[in-house]
Amino acid sequence: MGHKIAVMGATGAVGREVLTTLSERGFDIKDITVLASSRSAGTKVSFGDVGELTVKKLATFDFKGIDIVLSSPGGAVSAEYSPKAAAAGAIVIDNTSHFRMDPDVPLIVPEVNPEDLGGYKKRNIIANPNCSTIQMVHVLKPLHDAGVIKRVVVSTYQAVSGGGKDAMDELFNQTRGIFVNDPIVKECFTKQIAFNVIPHIDVFMDDGYTKEEWKMMVETKKILDPKIKVTATCVRVPVFIGHAEAISVEFEKEVTVERARELLKNTPGITVIDHRQDEGYVTPQEAAGEDATFVSRVRTDPTVDYGLSLWVVADNLRKGAALNAVQIAELLIKDHLS
Repeated sequence: MGHKIAVMGATGAVGREVLTTLSERGFDIKDITVLASSRSAGTKVSFGDVGELTVKKLATFDFKGIDIVLSSPGGAVSAEYSPKAAAAGAIVIDNTSHFRMDPDVPLIVPEVNPEDLGGYKKRNIIANPNCSTIQMVHVLKPLHDAGVIKRVVVSTYQAVSGGGKDAMDELFNQTRGIFVNDPIVKECFTKQIAFNVIPHIDVFMDDGYTKEEWKMMVETKKILDPKIKVTATCVRVPVFIGHAEAISVEFEKEVTVERARELLKNTPGITVIDHRQDEGYVTPQEAAGEDATFVSRVRTDPTVDYGLSLWVVADNLRKGAALNAVQIAELLIKDHLS
């Protein structure tokens, strides 16, 4: 019968990826509306075989009759309009950070905690986790089920697309500028991003962690297990698309390298490419445009009694945002709206 869908923030990097993902997966749509700020209203965005859709003004849109809203307009905008959409009867799948730690809003990765989805009924809002959290908990879930994770130490290598189109443009312009001897202009990043790495994503908090690091720590506990201890260092790198993570995991009981590989290979959405030779691993460049979460370099961590270290890569715009949101919508329809 199809569903009436609205996409908030449709002109942004994630919003466009949501539209691509909906089209590619053949989502059962009766009608689709694309929404953005008044500045973008009237512009066109592509949507599969339909062609182009005209962007409508979010501020004046009536959500009555909409079944599902896929929201990626930024935290402040979502804080205002997602509750309005929910109050009008729509179920909102929100890709911003605003609702993630609300106790009345489920935080969902479909392969990890689908049983929590029913909690949406409290506020009609479902939160999509942080992009770096999604790929990490996707991999940690089968390992936690096997060995019970005590502690996680993660360092991220995050693409500039996590900061949106302007951040991608800044990397491009700075890189080009270096070769033609133009001055470096910093607007999105606190330091030069071209040919550099920046250990600073989002704002600093009182304890010295950045908010991006805090998100990974608290979201992992909410999604997976509040007993897991997590420490994170989040770094922006001069890559356009694709987040990578070096993860060390300490367990309560032994999980061998061979067992970990077997568990991960049998987990939906995970691809293990782990050959101890040149090119026997996946990099962000190869993960861009792919739906899978890739795992490489699985090995024993000799610093603890029961530990493993892994390299995890995923397309942050797809699995880290758009795909996860669409998968939530598919699960919602299958288990709650059918």
